[in-house]
Amino acid sequence: MRLGVLDVGSNTVHLLVVDAHEGAPPVPMASDKAVLRLMRYLTPEGAITDEGCTAVLDAVRNAAEVARRHHVDDLLPFATSALREATNGPELLARVERETGVALQVLSGEDEARLTFLAVRRWYGWSARDILLFDIGGGSLEIATGANEIPTVALSLPLGAGRSTVGFLHDDPPRPEQVSALRDHADAVLAEALDAFAGRRIPHHVVGSSKTIRSLAKLAGSTSDGVGSGERMRLSRSQLDDWVPRLARIPAEARPALPGITADRTFQIVAGGIVLSAAMAAFRVAELEVSPWALREGIILRYLDHLA
Repeated sequence: MRLGVLDVGSNTVHLLVVDAHEGAPPVPMASDKAVLRLMRYLTPEGAITDEGCTAVLDAVRNAAEVARRHHVDDLLPFATSALREATNGPELLARVERETGVALQVLSGEDEARLTFLAVRRWYGWSARDILLFDIGGGSLEIATGANEIPTVALSLPLGAGRSTVGFLHDDPPRPEQVSALRDHADAVLAEALDAFAGRRIPHHVVGSSKTIRSLAKLAGSTSDGVGSGERMRLSRSQLDDWVPRLARIPAEARPALPGITADRTFQIVAGGIVLSAAMAAFRVAELEVSPWALREGIILRYLDHLA
């Protein structure tokens, strides 16, 4: 079965086409991405501007055409925090369906955390036992933990890399006081979230997923465990804290020259690093492993489970 997963996020509209079968891992066949950075298009009242709405419509329309060209059997379209929280989100969702034929499912923050946790659990397998997961998107930070496929705790916090950039890092490169203000804000938000994890067992694996975390791991010179084609990258907090101040002194347009930093993440990679460092410190994590599977894979796995 050929599936298309269409992710309308805060930073990109990303179509992933896979061949998927029950009991087997999804095999990527094609990918199409439009970089929107929707946080740029928010009015002070929290609505997406007309320009931003047009950008979303164009990107979804193009992705649907790419899916048709690849003969997708079923398209699984979803939207996350940018459309979920926009004051004109319902109107834009209706317009997307009316003008493109694509009916986006809006995921809650907790759904994002649970589905990403499902993907990571399947990637690691049952022998991994307890997992603590961090996932940084454009609009939110998801944290989940548990020993089963359904996490015992799943939270979504307003600490996404794009949101944090727009809210705090107003200059390029950001000024030191802006970096400090974001770190203080992240520390405060995470401190309030810690109570939900009180009394939980020490995890056997601490895992990070998302493009932002993979980029930071590649930048920081990730160490790896050789496990065949499923090589696992690791990122230590000391590596992260060494690189983030240096990144913050480099203009965004120059960052793609560094290992792992792509053009679609260059504007928000500093904020992503600050938030990840704060999360690792709050949970007393010295090192995390990096999962290649995240939310899109979780969507696919849930779909196949329902078919079964």
